Amino acid sequence: MSDIVIVGGLGHVGLPLGIVFADKGFDVCLYDIDPETAKTVNNGELPFIEYGAEPILKKALKEKKLFASLDIAEVAKARYVIIAIGTPVDEYLNPRVRSFLQVFAKLKEHLRPEQTIIVRSTVYPKTCQQMLKVLGGGDEWKIAYCPERIVQGYAVKELAELPQVVAGLNAAAVESAAELFSKISPQVIRTSMAEAELIKLFSNAWRYIQFAVTNQFYMICRNFDVDYRKLRERMIEGYGRAATLPTAGFAAGPCLLKDTMQLAAFQGNNFLLGHSAMLVNEGLPNFIVEDLKKHGELDGKKIGILGMAFKADIDDSRDSLSYKLGKILRFHGAHVYYTDEFIEDPTFTTKEDVLEQCETVIVGVPHSAYKGLKIPSTTRLIDVWGVFETEE
Repeated sequence: MSDIVIVGGLGHVGLPLGIVFADKGFDVCLYDIDPETAKTVNNGELPFIEYGAEPILKKALKEKKLFASLDIAEVAKARYVIIAIGTPVDEYLNPRVRSFLQVFAKLKEHLRPEQTIIVRSTVYPKTCQQMLKVLGGGDEWKIAYCPERIVQGYAVKELAELPQVVAGLNAAAVESAAELFSKISPQVIRTSMAEAELIKLFSNAWRYIQFAVTNQFYMICRNFDVDYRKLRERMIEGYGRAATLPTAGFAAGPCLLKDTMQLAAFQGNNFLLGHSAMLVNEGLPNFIVEDLKKHGELDGKKIGILGMAFKADIDDSRDSLSYKLGKILRFHGAHVYYTDEFIEDPTFTTKEDVLEQCETVIVGVPHSAYKGLKIPSTTRLIDVWGVFETEE
């Protein structure tokens, strides 16, 4: 028997959450369908970078408070069932609601009204009501929605610091979920279901739009031959109203664009700011290539990309715009070299080889290891992120 079963428990959302609950004394089962990752976790190793999590994982395993399982029947044994499966959009940027509900339908025979079902995944608005229809029940089912809002790689730290939004289809679901999350969070914020769904989507759309603003500013500065890094520093210095302007860089990964497009779909594709943000952020690799072409044709040029993960100091390359940049460069005839400090790929080279062989180097992601690198004076550096002193 387990206190908690997390469906999708070996992913970037479910695994850190399970580790934190286990550290608080709960018996946790991480249910998933990946046998290799389950073996890795049960051996006390993390399948991806999650800072501060591995010692807690080893402790939980030693105390027999946590285990990974491939057996769906484990779902029936828990008081709390937390759904943490991925919710991607399709090739038309529309939410895959049916895929999510199909997974939930497979769980149906293992669920019972006495349990509290908590959705942790980002979902299209009103998806929880659709889940209730799949169950074929009414108020006896306790379905709650508690969206995750952590930064990938730092979930263990942030789960102890951030307030948790809790909503449900009935009062019993809200109170049960709130009681659970109050054990790991400093504050529980009770909201309506509609508020919770929109809070999650708004949070990521707001961040995505912020990146679009700063990326558009970067492009304007490049066209005026102005160093945006220096401009931004001088713009925000002592001026609090501009302090939240982020640095420019690739706005990528499995959440920001996806959730912005889910919000657009919910709004009947009438989310002009969201669509404009997508055009700016997804267009940044094209802008970099066109900017490079002003200095000569790319055919036959050796160009290196420093960093292929979607964000700094993690090993996740999902939806990384560094790959899109590489494809565009190759289309124009360039020989492209990839390197990354955290991603193991036999086709990658080292950062030292990139600096030695390539006449142009582009910073794809600002890994800490790149700070202090000596860029040869003959190398053209494209540093959107502002890792280095100047961009030449």
